[in-house]
Amino acid sequence: MRIWKKKWSTPVLVYLTAALLMAYASFRLPHLLPGDFVTAMYAGSDVTLNAEQEAELRAFYQNTDGFQGYLRNLATLDWGYSHAFMAPVSQLFLQALPWTLLLMGTAHVLSTLLGFVLGVEAAWRRGSLLEKAGVGIMTVLEGIPEICSGVLLLLVFALSFGWFPAAGAQMAYADHTFGQWLADVVHHLTLPLATLILAYLPGNFLLARAGMVMVLESWFVLTARAKGLPPVRVRYAHAARNALLPMVTRFGLRFAFMITGALVVETIFSYPGLGTLLFNAIAMRDLPLVQGIVLFSSIMVLVVNLGMEYVYHLLDPRVGHAS
Repeated sequence: MRIWKKKWSTPVLVYLTAALLMAYASFRLPHLLPGDFVTAMYAGSDVTLNAEQEAELRAFYQNTDGFQGYLRNLATLDWGYSHAFMAPVSQLFLQALPWTLLLMGTAHVLSTLLGFVLGVEAAWRRGSLLEKAGVGIMTVLEGIPEICSGVLLLLVFALSFGWFPAAGAQMAYADHTFGQWLADVVHHLTLPLATLILAYLPGNFLLARAGMVMVLESWFVLTARAKGLPPVRVRYAHAARNALLPMVTRFGLRFAFMITGALVVETIFSYPGLGTLLFNAIAMRDLPLVQGIVLFSSIMVLVVNLGMEYVYHLLDPRVGHAS
């Protein structure tokens, strides 16, 4: 217990320091964007502002208290006001977050589970025709960017065949029961979800297979085989469990960067998540909204990394002894 507390006291302090630095970066970096948010606000309108009106608008929307005022606002859960959408940043964020969690969470879980199982089975059958075909197909898919597969799925299944919606997360203004609404959400989710699975599955498969190949020659696996244990038990209870750490790392890092990972796919399918919200905020030079989304993404990275350290100790106690 003392060792556990000692090991965790220093990382928490480091993560708190990193969180403060990321808060400063989220405050300062959006100001480096080229262009001006006042100009972006009225670029598509017929309104012409004079210098005095522009100065008043900047004074009204900009945070003039500096970084200390920014921290005070964060402490009171005040993320600022979006001038592009005319709503509080926290309200816009909470509206978009569930859609991104649904899309990215489902994509990560399905691609990780499927990639892990397929990778384990391929490594167990190393040298077979099935394993060689799987490695070849996954290697090809790994080299295809998600923007290409997303556009292709959109053109074929949405625009050509009309099997799936081309945009949105649900049918607007539809009077659905809960079951109909759920089916509609799944229908809209299919294409962006398939795009992300095609993007993430190959890497998960190749990583699981590589980790499994390294473990299969270990002494504990050979001992389990010599005891006459069922092949399924040897494969998953002994070998696959020790190949989990790289998969957990990949899952955590992918999930931590879910906003930037979803940006391309959400933009292609006009999916109303945080990626689309961030894209529109940057286009409109909406600094408070950009700051809020960037800060949340940064904190997510820290939280997920801290959580992965805890999961490492659960999966393999040898990690704690090695450190």
